[in-house]
Amino acid sequence: MKKKSARLYFIDAMRAWAILMMLQGHFIDGLLDTAFRDPDSIAFMVWQYFRGITAPVFFTVSGFIFTYLLIRGEQKGVENPRVKKGIRRGLQLILFGYLLRMNLWGLLMGKVYDSFYLVDVLHCIGFSILGIIGVYLLTYKSNRVVFPTVLLMVGLLLFTCEPWYARATFDALPRFLENYISKVNGSIFTIIPWTGYATFGAFLSILFKRFSTYKYLYTVAIGTAISLGGMLILYSSDAFLYIAEVTGIQIFRAIHFNNYLFIRLGDVLLVFAIFMLVRGLLKNATVLKIGQSTLSIYIIHFIILYGSFTGLGLYGFLHHSLSPTIAISGALAFMIVCTYAALQYEQHKVLIQSNVNLALHYTWSKTESFLGFGVGMVKNAVSKLLRSLGLLKN
Repeated sequence: MKKKSARLYFIDAMRAWAILMMLQGHFIDGLLDTAFRDPDSIAFMVWQYFRGITAPVFFTVSGFIFTYLLIRGEQKGVENPRVKKGIRRGLQLILFGYLLRMNLWGLLMGKVYDSFYLVDVLHCIGFSILGIIGVYLLTYKSNRVVFPTVLLMVGLLLFTCEPWYARATFDALPRFLENYISKVNGSIFTIIPWTGYATFGAFLSILFKRFSTYKYLYTVAIGTAISLGGMLILYSSDAFLYIAEVTGIQIFRAIHFNNYLFIRLGDVLLVFAIFMLVRGLLKNATVLKIGQSTLSIYIIHFIILYGSFTGLGLYGFLHHSLSPTIAISGALAFMIVCTYAALQYEQHKVLIQSNVNLALHYTWSKTESFLGFGVGMVKNAVSKLLRSLGLLKN
């Protein structure tokens, strides 16, 4: 049993690395003065390139770890407890995504700002989890190769068709639905193509699980990741141009001129290879706890940097105003504060939930005595919401 859990150490370490890179990336991108964004600067180019790797790694690892846990048990289909947990988790992430974009002052004035409906990382990961569960439930009775094949084909389809849907308009849809598939209104991430990275991660986790007892698992996995990753980075663009010339299908030519998805997938595979190579060094308890606390870290960073709920965040006060020295120092401090706060929350979660429960009970009792009718209904609704978010004890 110990051996099985050790196989996932490098995944938790990758999650920790990805969330920390996300923190510094958001901080520096949001607060660094535009005068210092020199595209000819080697340092800035390197930072920008590695910042671009973060989200693909985060999505891929999310799909990997969820699917690995989904297929690990003996129970199948709806009897698999991971299905119910995954549905709850997916909906929870989508709900968190909306809550983090809520402005309480606007609500008090009867306004819901357009930014509330924008789609971001949590929405996409939540949707990806629900999508993976859907594919699993549709295929678990089929041949064992069907599930991973469908996941791989979904990822390839989303990446290959990107030139088409990137230019398509979806204004016939309600805006909150349009935001899931189009960036025209300001969404940062959309389920197409980003769900593709999660399905690729899910595909990799199935291979990993199927060959988990193979003596040379890591040797083959590392060699394959380096080879395939390198080919995607160096040769995939030329390969798509060649396919376009041979077949006459112009979408492959369009991929050639904007081949960021497949190149980033190559980057992801190289990151996998690096973390698998040094997996023996990645058993530090703090690193693993960071990797297991990514949701708490993400929420805390969003509140501090972007001012969720109140609108008072560092982004509003220091937007594009810091020098490189201050921005880098601030990013390091920001990473430490967010990580420490999240780890403290995880350590004292039960006590925090208990205190929230007491505070709400006191608030409701006072409010009911003052306002009376209708408060009970609001109380039940808010209590259910907080329980679903894990902030209130049952």
